[in-house]
Amino acid sequence: MARIGLVAHDDKKDELCDWALRHKTKLGAHQLWGTGTTGSRIIEATGMPVTLLKSGPLGGDQQLGAMIAEGRLDVLIFFIDPLSAQPHDVDVKALTRLATLYDVMCANNEATANAVLAYL
Repeated sequence: MARIGLVAHDDKKDELCDWALRHKTKLGAHQLWGTGTTGSRIIEATGMPVTLLKSGPLGGDQQLGAMIAEGRLDVLIFFIDPLSAQPHDVDVKALTRLATLYDVMCANNEATANAVLAYL
C-alpha cells in the first residue's frame, strides 16, 4: 500500500478529480492525503477517504513537503497549471524540490500520473 499525496492548482482540480474517479479502484487500495480544497473535491467526486491537510496556500503544500522529508509519503500527484501565476509559487517549488531531493515519485500531469499508478 502506497502513501499518496494529491494536490492540484485551481484550474487543474477538475482534471485531477476526473482522473481520480477513473482510477478509483486502484487508488482505493492506497492511503490518500490531499491539501484541503483538492482533497475535499476528490472526496466529493469519488467517495474515497482522503486525509485532509490545510489548503495549499495556507500550509498544505508545506505539510506534504514535511511528509516527504520524514519518509511518510511515497508518491506525490500534483497537477500543476503551467499557464497561471501562483501567489504561493515558492511553496510549490519547495514541494517539487523535496520530491526530487528525496526521490519520491512525482506526477505533474495526467500522463505521468497514469504511469505512476501503473507502477504501483
